[in-house]
Amino acid sequence: MTISPKRIEQMLRGVVADGRAVGVSAVVWQGGTERYFGAFGLADREARRPMARDTLARIWSMTKPVASVALMRLWDAGRFRLDDPIALYLPEFKSMRVHADDGRGERPAQRPILVRDVLRHTSGLTYAMEEGPADRAFRAANPLETSPDLAAFSRAVAALPLRHEPGTAWQYGTSTDIVARLVEVLADEPFDAHVRRHILRPLGMKETDWTQPDAVKDRRAATYRFGAEGPAQREPEVPFLFASGGAGLIGPIDDYLRFARMLLGEGQIDGVRVLRPATVKLMLVDHLDPAIAPRHFLKSPGIGFGLGGSVRIAPTTPDEPAGRVGEFSWGGAASTLFWVDPANQLAVVFFAQKFPFDEALHKDVRRAVYG
Repeated sequence: MTISPKRIEQMLRGVVADGRAVGVSAVVWQGGTERYFGAFGLADREARRPMARDTLARIWSMTKPVASVALMRLWDAGRFRLDDPIALYLPEFKSMRVHADDGRGERPAQRPILVRDVLRHTSGLTYAMEEGPADRAFRAANPLETSPDLAAFSRAVAALPLRHEPGTAWQYGTSTDIVARLVEVLADEPFDAHVRRHILRPLGMKETDWTQPDAVKDRRAATYRFGAEGPAQREPEVPFLFASGGAGLIGPIDDYLRFARMLLGEGQIDGVRVLRPATVKLMLVDHLDPAIAPRHFLKSPGIGFGLGGSVRIAPTTPDEPAGRVGEFSWGGAASTLFWVDPANQLAVVFFAQKFPFDEALHKDVRRAVYG
């Protein structure tokens, strides 16, 4: 495939000119070299500060692939098996209960949650994005905003009912926060310290972290909420209570490109290896049995889920965003996006700081890249 910088730039400029985002940036890497970078609009509208290459953005759920790599690195080291019950390491999950939307009430789970379940979101853990009894219990407990650390969060979540039987459905939820708790228990080290030491710093992601020093606060992008009418409203900064596996990382676009390039390089970049090639290949294939249903918002039959991100398993249809079979991808709540396309030796990172999540932006980015 041939990258058209002009087409990508026209799309990015148009997004800002049409008022669909306050500021955007994108970087495209293909065949061992950068093919495009562009930044347009404002990182901070009130300060009139432009979006730039060194702008620091909150990537929200694009933290999840980083946490998943951290756990798979420990798998490489033989610390656990993918089919181990997580209760072997987190005993609070020993006796889970299920309260599904099936009228059967609450009952004991038929099997334990396995490590592979939290890596692929088949654990039954929820984000309370729907209205079932397990979602209502999660909202009432509010563990993300009441837990002081990952250990307390894990205990709080384990005390709540699951939304479905483990292994039977794909439900986006707090599974990757439990991945993070597994990392710190298996490594006997705080999750954030472990990720800094073994993932972020070795990969050269020098500025990516859950917190940022005051010296760089004027490089932070503000997040804006778009409504049906009127100008976008600036979102207040709400700090995370603890370093989460599901969200929280903040960094510049080039840092995340290095993470994407590591996956494209089958576990290494610039001579630094963090995963075995076979482990990256394992992460980047579909791990959902065809019988696993429902699949929450993962509706396309051409999309499966690997260990830490979505994977494309069939060619795109005319109404789907452009992509290629074998692609590994995920986005963030503020409309950020990344993907790696091994068939085309391609890695793309797109930054915006826009609520609510705008899938149409992602479609436009993909169309501009693939043509």
